[in-house]
Amino acid sequence: MSINHICPWRNIERRVSRQIHVGNVPVGGDAPIAVQTMTNTDSSDVKATLGQVLAAAEAGADIVRVSTPDAAATAALREITRESPVPIVADIHFHYKRAIEAAEAGAACLRINPGNIGDEKRVKEVIQAAKDHGCSIRIGVNAGSLEKHLLEKYGEPCPDAMVESGLEHIRILEDNDFHEYKISVKASDVFMTAAAYQQLAEATDAPIHLGVTEAGGFVSGTIKSAIGLGQLLWMGIGDTLRVSLSADPVEEVKVGFEILKSLGLRHRGVNIISCPSCARQGFDVIKTVEALENRLAHIHTPMSLSIIGCVVNGPGEALMTDVGFTGGGAGAGMVYLAGKQSHKLNNDQMVEHIVEQVEKRAAEIEAGKIESQPEDL
Repeated sequence: MSINHICPWRNIERRVSRQIHVGNVPVGGDAPIAVQTMTNTDSSDVKATLGQVLAAAEAGADIVRVSTPDAAATAALREITRESPVPIVADIHFHYKRAIEAAEAGAACLRINPGNIGDEKRVKEVIQAAKDHGCSIRIGVNAGSLEKHLLEKYGEPCPDAMVESGLEHIRILEDNDFHEYKISVKASDVFMTAAAYQQLAEATDAPIHLGVTEAGGFVSGTIKSAIGLGQLLWMGIGDTLRVSLSADPVEEVKVGFEILKSLGLRHRGVNIISCPSCARQGFDVIKTVEALENRLAHIHTPMSLSIIGCVVNGPGEALMTDVGFTGGGAGAGMVYLAGKQSHKLNNDQMVEHIVEQVEKRAAEIEAGKIESQPEDL
């Protein structure tokens, strides 16, 4: 039993939204919050782009977006969608014909930007292509590319302008009897992003895709996204998300899952609970955790591992994890299995032995022989 189910203050009541599908991935309703990323290769390079798609999928991405800036990119999209293990979203800006070509090429979803896709007549043609080829649509509003009339009305990008843009395009889709859509209202400013999404969540029951756009490099972008997306997810807002980083797309997926895991909204892989280390540590905690993160990246089974340098908090943390190791000094520590003391272990054997124990327990969990320990999230 997850600790979220026995501690009422940890429960997050998700906003009720309609459910749509992006390919075979349900979005909204009671579906798990989907984690997305986006390739950054030349989209006409099938091998490079597909390589990033496959790496992202292996890291856990449910959906991958691919930019389609020209006809060469949409031509390549046909092979990419055919070989991809996850649904592909075609990212459309400026040229509505690219959306039509992408739908024909097998895209599961068309992302259109209201600020640059063109007039209502062009949007109608995109809608018809989506209907003809079974695509969903994401209305992707960005603070940096709002329509001219909204900038004139509000004077500058703001939550009201972003939400109005999104609702205008919802009207167009619904006037054309199209309801397989989700929507995002992104800004690089955390406050503007959060305010826009809160307003949007009250204005529509459409599934919402979360993101802080152009968040920055790995460290700063992760922090900005964790703050912005975390508070919205805490409020129950969000059905899909992308962490936008100037980094490898795989890192975006990892950070996305870590945000969801920290809130108890999704679990994938090993959640390592570790101390920051101090003079009391009985082994090099930082190097050990780094090694274990690398060695255990292949584990997809949700489970927990505590790596604590000393006995101040180590035994207590280990009670709530599947596998634990607590430093005890004199070159050795205590191994915990399923929250109970199991055996002592020399520090120089630690990494190999812990990897072995985690792999064994993950296999037992997958086989249904045992249940994972509830994590103290």
